Formats: sequence, C-alpha cells, structure tokens
Amino acid sequence: MLFNSLTFIAFLGIVLAVHVSPLPWSAKKSSLLIASYLFYAAWNPPFVILLWISTLVDWWAAGRIARTEAPARRRALLLVSLATNLGLLGYFKYGGFLTRNFAEAMAAMGVPWQAPAWDIVLPVGISFYTFQTMAYTLDVYLRRAPPARSFLDFALFVTFFPQLVAGPIVRPRDLVPQFATPRMATARQFGWGAMLLVLGLFEKIVVADGILAPVSDAAFGARELLHPGDAWLGTLAFSGQIFCDFAGYSTCAIGIALMLGFSLPDNFRYPYAAIGFSDFWRRWHISLSTWLRDYLYVPLGGNRQGAARTYANLMLTMLLGGLWHGAAWTFVAWGGLHGAYLAAERWLKPRVGHLALWRTLPGKLLLALLTYFLVNITWVFFRATDFPTAWRMLRGMLLLDTGGAPILGTYALASASAAVATILAVHWHMRHRALHAEVSRWPVAATGTLWGLMLFAIAITQGGSDAFIYFQF
Repeated sequence: MLFNSLTFIAFLGIVLAVHVSPLPWSAKKSSLLIASYLFYAAWNPPFVILLWISTLVDWWAAGRIARTEAPARRRALLLVSLATNLGLLGYFKYGGFLTRNFAEAMAAMGVPWQAPAWDIVLPVGISFYTFQTMAYTLDVYLRRAPPARSFLDFALFVTFFPQLVAGPIVRPRDLVPQFATPRMATARQFGWGAMLLVLGLFEKIVVADGILAPVSDAAFGARELLHPGDAWLGTLAFSGQIFCDFAGYSTCAIGIALMLGFSLPDNFRYPYAAIGFSDFWRRWHISLSTWLRDYLYVPLGGNRQGAARTYANLMLTMLLGGLWHGAAWTFVAWGGLHGAYLAAERWLKPRVGHLALWRTLPGKLLLALLTYFLVNITWVFFRATDFPTAWRMLRGMLLLDTGGAPILGTYALASASAAVATILAVHWHMRHRALHAEVSRWPVAATGTLWGLMLFAIAITQGGSDAFIYFQF
C-alpha cells in the first residue's frame, strides 16, 4: 500500500477514526498492530510471516538475554537472533547475487557451473525492519536498554506502519516507551502532521516523479554516449529525485505518526548543504548512518586503534552500507566511494582544516559545492543499472568524451534545472534551521495558501502512483 494512493488515504482515515474512539488503550494498540499487518500484507500477504518470525525470535532471545548472566549463553542467544534476521535478509536479498557471483568465479577458474534460477520476490522493506529489530536485541545484549515489558508493544515497534517499509530506522528506546501510555495527538500536532504528510507527498509526486524522474530515466536509460550537458542534467535530476523521493517518504512517515500522537526522529537535515562528507552523513539517511556507526563502526574499533585501522573501519562500514542498499556491485562502488571520501576528509582535516579560508562564507560555499559535486559522482553508481551505464555517464560528465548527441529537450532542461536549483537554495537557507520553527514564523494565511497550492499540485500531477525508490531496499 503506497502513501501516494487513494487506498492509503481511506486506510489512514479508518485507522485515525479507531484511534480517536473511546476504546481502551490496549485495544487501540491492537488495532494499530492489525492495521500495520494489513498495510504490509497489501504488497504480498505471505511475507507477513517474516515479520512474525523476526518478532517472535527477537522477543524470545532478548528476554532470555536479559535474564541470563552467563556470557557464553548470552552470546549464543544473540547469535540465534542475528542468524535468524541476517539469514532471512541474506536469503531473500542476496541469494541470487551470491549464486551469480559464485558461478562467475567458477567460470573464471575454468569450472563450468550453472547458477539455478533465482525467482525469489524481495520482501518490501526487509532491510529496514531487519535492522530495526536487530537493534532491539543488540541493545538488550549490550545493556543499553531493558527488554520491552509488553509483547504487544514490541510487536508494534517492529511493525508500526508509518515507518515499516522505508524508515526511519527507529531505536527501541525511542519508540517502545511511547506505546506504554495512551497517545492522542493534540489539534496542533494533528495539523502539523497533516502538513508534513502533504509536504512529503508533494516532494514525491510532484517533484520526484513529475519533474525529475523523466529526466533522470531518459539520461540513465540512454544506450549511446550522452552529451555532457545531458549527462550532468540527468545526474543532477537523480540527485534531486532520490532526495525528494526518500525524504518525502520520511516526511510522510513522521507526519502520519504525529497525527496518531507518536514522535519519529528526523531522517534528513538538508544534506545538499553539507560541508564535507562527515557533515553529509549527519544529514543524509540519519537513522541508517547512526545505526552503522553504533552497531558496526564503533564495535570494529572506530577511531580508537590508530589511523590505519580507522580508515579500514570507515571503508568497511561504508562498503557494507552500500551493500545494504542493494545486491549489486554498483551499490558496493557507491559505498566504497563514500568510504574513500570520508577517509580522505579525515586525513586532510588536521593538515589543511585550520586554514582561515574555510571559516569564510566563500570558503564554506566552495567546500559545499565540492561536496555536492563528489556526491553526484557517487549517485551515478547508485542509479546506473550496471557499470557500462555508469562509465558512459561519467565519461560525458567529466568531459572525457564529448561526442554524444543531446537527447533532452528545452522543457526538461528548464524544469529539472529549476527544481534542482530550488532544492539547493532551500537546503542552504535551512542549513541551520528547523522546519517547524521556520513555518511557525509565517503568517497563517501564507501557510494555508502554501498547503493549498501543494494539495492542488498533487491533485493535478499525473502518474503519481509510483512506488518509493527505497521500497526496493
């Protein structure tokens, strides 16, 4: 079930009606749990079983871990949880990738082996809810948080429908306690949540799907060498598309949760105004970057074991972060580039970071533009379906081959350029600001007019039922 569908609007209306009814809190939580299962089952009902498996195994394992002091038994219980979750994720998401690469490795050694057909459907959002439920067991094992007291609260934490399939990846200590006591949105919270829902749908339907996706698809779908202008426009369009698509989903999720009286953490903080790559990852997909930091980078040793080990930990973390996004070497390349950027930044900062230039506005703008330029190089690998497509795009972008013919028309050039420029301007303006605080300073009439214009644009935009990009992860 897509947020950007009339079916979901009807579904949300029913959920809200039950939530504001005079039922006991336990009954309302049960209705939210059932609604979350129905929301997920709308894609493929049998995959609800995977949610049940993760829920039951992690509830059982974390409860036993909390009651056990023997280190060996605690590790064994943690291993059961990790093996179950990573086993399901590995089978459904990486099984075909591993068998294909094994077959290619055998062929390279002269051993003929045909990989079996892998016609397994990828459960939507499996990477998100797997990381979320793993965080629960890991936090209990590391004694960062106690186990949930109520199975209903924990089950709802795993399946809470606003953020179930594409995040934010919520930590148990941030969401489970919210289910313990009755929650009801105030009129102000409900209004702000509805505003966020409309904003997220506007980003997705109007900007990502209506304006930017056609330009990005045309450029990355071309079979011939592209003109440098088209290669850059297609890549910049994708940079705007993926932000508006993914941040649009997160904004919708936060808004829907707020309409129900719950709080979800921000997942984006205007990343295209980032100055450097550490800053970028503090602003882009925050729930994933902090998850990787806390459960992978720090346990590997972080920056506590010398420079060489720090660079290796950064690279390994980002390579695995790339692989989390998709079972393809292009995603690994995307993660590897970000790992190299972070390592290079860490090496350069003590050597040139003290220069007064970087504290001036021109210096900050220069670093922000360099960051954005290099981030766009990585987006080529993220969007390209294979390496030949990526190389074709990069050859045009880097002026290594300028013989390509233009394929994008004037309207595509104007609309995509205006959209990307607007996104960059908004990000820079909002770099140190919070949306809620900014909007609260506007006149009520201006806020209402903007809300109405976004609703109107959503209503008249054609083809607004595409799935969110991150559903495939």
